[in-house]
Amino acid sequence: MNIPTQASTQHMLRAHNADLADPVFWQLPRSERLKAFALLRGLDAPVRFGESPGKSFYALVKHADVMEASRQPRQFASAPGVTTPEPAAWAKAVFGNSMVNMDGSEHATMRRIVSRAFTPRLLAAAEEDIRAVARRVVDEMIDRRPGDFVPSVASRMPFEVICNLMGIPERYRPEIADRVNHASENVGVKRGLRARLRVPGRGLRALAHMQLVMAKLARERRRRPTDDLISALVRADIDGQSLSSRQLGAFFSLLLVAGVETTRNAIAHGLALLTEHPEQRALLVSDFDRYADGAVDEIVRHSTPIIQFRRTVIAECSLGGREFRPGEKVVLFYASANRDEAVFTNPDVFDITRDPNPHLGYGGGGPHYCLGSHLARQEMKALFHELLTRPRDLRAVGIPELVDSNFDNRVRALRFAFDLS
Repeated sequence: MNIPTQASTQHMLRAHNADLADPVFWQLPRSERLKAFALLRGLDAPVRFGESPGKSFYALVKHADVMEASRQPRQFASAPGVTTPEPAAWAKAVFGNSMVNMDGSEHATMRRIVSRAFTPRLLAAAEEDIRAVARRVVDEMIDRRPGDFVPSVASRMPFEVICNLMGIPERYRPEIADRVNHASENVGVKRGLRARLRVPGRGLRALAHMQLVMAKLARERRRRPTDDLISALVRADIDGQSLSSRQLGAFFSLLLVAGVETTRNAIAHGLALLTEHPEQRALLVSDFDRYADGAVDEIVRHSTPIIQFRRTVIAECSLGGREFRPGEKVVLFYASANRDEAVFTNPDVFDITRDPNPHLGYGGGGPHYCLGSHLARQEMKALFHELLTRPRDLRAVGIPELVDSNFDNRVRALRFAFDLS
């Protein structure tokens, strides 16, 4: 195997504007970034980006490599953090450590407790509620005729579902929605000096406020439990010990931010894709029950709401033609893996009949596969059923306004229109 030198590879990548460590790269049009990923997939081994040891990383861009790293937590660890930059130790001490940053028995125990809380009764009630929320969101959309699809439809659907699932009273929801936006609005986004100084404090304040609300609700549910997720979790225990307030707060923050943001972006991209490809929309409408599952998976594959997660090498290993040493960082680029020509025929084509469709939009398997993937699929199916069968000619107007983020394929705004039957 002929592996080019780091210097020659970097020269070639700079010539194609393909420096994944440069914030300028993430301001390029998405089509240009996808071309850069295709170029990287054509190389013999993962490429290292960044110069300083503490900030450099190897980019895993092939479907097989992302899957392998995801399923080998003893070589590729999620701790100390999967986001860039990694969460500070003091922040984890204050706000609790998120499940996505855990490994081994700590992660397995938390995941087992959470999985146990999602009882068949709770899931059945959630699925019924999802259909009711979808009808209500579309009812209000038809009545109010808003211009921006993101806040009025795409954001509302997952937020209301998550709040109902958790049992968050209506009086807390406006404040929590505002805090969720503050906590996530600048993840992976290049900011100027003043914003860098200001926004982290704003995001931490948002997390602190959310955790205060969650702590209050947890106390209430310990005294008077109901049939919701908060009640199930506050009554759960880990090896005989109750969940701490920080553990509960960290999980609730993850569920609110991750559960809302990723599904919101998938829904917004879904409307844009169905507008751009009217033949696929017509096929979906012709037999929704037949094509809905495939449509949801293809929307997630094509848009890939989460672009990347990071791992830390903790044991010597080889992957994709390269040897890795402990302490090195790798980044799993799901946005590239979901366009891998070795796995997907015509990967840039949007095809709701694609079968098989082994996309990595919910992760590459292994212990960190997304716990909420089933609910996310149900939300999208219920909402698009209402959107495509009730108002007429629902369509995006123009292209989505995207945020220049290296973390998620975030839609800031999407103009849309529809006619009434």
